[in-house]
Amino acid sequence: MGNFDIISSLAIIVLAGLIHASFQTSASVLTLLSGHALSSKTAHLRLLRLTGSFIIGTITFSILLLSSLAFLLTNLFPTSTPLIIWAISSGAVAGVGLSVWLFYYRRQQGTVLWLPRSFATYLRSRAKSTKQPAEAFTLGMTSTMSELLFLLAPLVITALVLIRLEPTLQLLGVALYAIIASLPLAIIYILIGGGHTIARIQRWRENNKRFLQFAAGSGLIILGLFVYIERVITYSVRSGGFGA
Repeated sequence: MGNFDIISSLAIIVLAGLIHASFQTSASVLTLLSGHALSSKTAHLRLLRLTGSFIIGTITFSILLLSSLAFLLTNLFPTSTPLIIWAISSGAVAGVGLSVWLFYYRRQQGTVLWLPRSFATYLRSRAKSTKQPAEAFTLGMTSTMSELLFLLAPLVITALVLIRLEPTLQLLGVALYAIIASLPLAIIYILIGGGHTIARIQRWRENNKRFLQFAAGSGLIILGLFVYIERVITYSVRSGGFGA
């Protein structure tokens, strides 16, 4: 694999990580968790342990899911990825982007997301009842799992890119994706640690929710177009249409 292919692969991973970071379920649950902990007079250090465990849970689930997808795809396509798979994946990513534009936030005040009300109520009750770091860790994993409807397409693209890289670059790619995807949660953690109120953080999220929705949807569409051009059209010209 040439230098240009490596750079384009890392660019795809970075963009997919940024798209992951723009989704808001984990951020919503983290602010709920922090708000309930503060309202119950939880000590500041304990609050940081809870929020830190939550973030570690989201990172762990993302890494496990991405690694599992990469392992599955490696077994399905051990030598090369058929162009039809790249084409289907890029189309799916663009389609998810359109659905994010249309459905990600409900048409009402606040930052109410697309989640079914029963599951949203479950996450809210879990956030309210979480008192131990282990519970926060599990809640972080659950919140990430709840976004699978939107996360799966960019994760598959990332996994398809990873399996064609050298082992060292694969590890770098997984770490890069996980770090970028968790940046908003890390920022919330830092703000809470610095004494900023949950109300201020939530107000910012509400004021910017349409921008975040537009950014996530646009990022998915751009990712789909980029992958189609770079992995389908370009590779088809190079290889005569056999694979990448």
